Amino acid sequence: MPSETDGPGSAPAAGGPVPLLAPREGVPAPVETPEALAEVVAAFGAGTGAVAIDAERASGYRYTQRAYLVQLRRAGAGTVLIDPLPLDNLRTLDEAIADAEWVLHAASQDLPCLAEIGMRPRRLFDTELAARLAGFERVGLAALTEQLLGFTLEKHHSAADWSTRPLPESWLSYAALDVEMLTDLRDELAAELDRQGKTAWAAEEFAALVASASLPPRARPEPWRRTSGIHKVRGARAQSRVRALWYARDAIAARRDSAPGRVLPDAAIIAAAELDPKDERTLLTVTGFGGRSVRRLARTWLDALAEARELPDDALPASPPVDGPPPPHRWAERDPVAAARLARCRAVVTGTAAEHKLPPENLISPDNVRRLAWTPPEDVTPETVGQTLRGFGARAWQVGLIADDLAEALADPSPVAPAEGV
Repeated sequence: MPSETDGPGSAPAAGGPVPLLAPREGVPAPVETPEALAEVVAAFGAGTGAVAIDAERASGYRYTQRAYLVQLRRAGAGTVLIDPLPLDNLRTLDEAIADAEWVLHAASQDLPCLAEIGMRPRRLFDTELAARLAGFERVGLAALTEQLLGFTLEKHHSAADWSTRPLPESWLSYAALDVEMLTDLRDELAAELDRQGKTAWAAEEFAALVASASLPPRARPEPWRRTSGIHKVRGARAQSRVRALWYARDAIAARRDSAPGRVLPDAAIIAAAELDPKDERTLLTVTGFGGRSVRRLARTWLDALAEARELPDDALPASPPVDGPPPPHRWAERDPVAAARLARCRAVVTGTAAEHKLPPENLISPDNVRRLAWTPPEDVTPETVGQTLRGFGARAWQVGLIADDLAEALADPSPVAPAEGV
């Protein structure tokens, strides 16, 4: 661990980092049967201390975000790798470790897929979030393991297709190593947070993650609007073609359990929406439609385009309702007074974050700052500003750090040059 004179992110000085090449007890075979799972449940129930947990998905390969491998490590139980595919769920394991603190890295990425198989934390420690709060510049697992523990982790399988079966031995070793040092890393980060007086802040953030783990995923309205490049598509009729192709692709991707981009790239949807091809020959000249698998679905794409072409005007996409303030670059034109408020609030956030060695976005959500500056409380006081921020979901520690200064910024009529980063 760095000495008290070192800043966050200082690497161990002596000898340089040591490559971590294999799990200390060897590479465990994946648990695939109820009988083997029962043995794991007994071992982890009898183990002591925190439980390091990680999950591997097949993002970019599969339609769902399900877990294809779950890794756990606990003192007294060692490391286990669990293949959840042949098992109904992992609820018995969840019950066995219910009283333990879970240690995850970037917990928000793994909690949804763990919840799908019956695993939800009651307490957790997120090493990535802890590192952000402690002011580390590099917060990836490999970077932190090297900086704080003096070991290097290979990350060359991080983007692998974890739905592959059987999983190669090198992938299993990689997966086991992801939890090998996680509780040690947790202890170092906890000590750093304590040294900086941020332990209570982290506890609030971790409690919020635990609460969110029990909530169902929020459905995104009109998900087709997130098609990459849609800003280039002009007019409601052309946007209806994006929508039709997006939903046609989504249905195929769901049926195949394939990532949508592997069925048809976003760029191809945008190009077809702009050109509106009406026959197969023209369609196949559009960028992204030349591959064999895409060509086999030519009729599907043409039918989707024809459907959009035949829509009456009142069925075309309408501009989505604006939820919140306009984009900041339009504030000066729409409401110069609000633009000045936003500039002052941004300056407060940037300055306070720098003072406490925090990323500004971890001090307060940029969206919360924009909403507050666009529609401040009718009676601006530290209390009403704090109440507004809590209504947005801000934690008590955030409100305590920033509400007073934001209240002053909202009321101050003097202009301030815009600050970057919020």
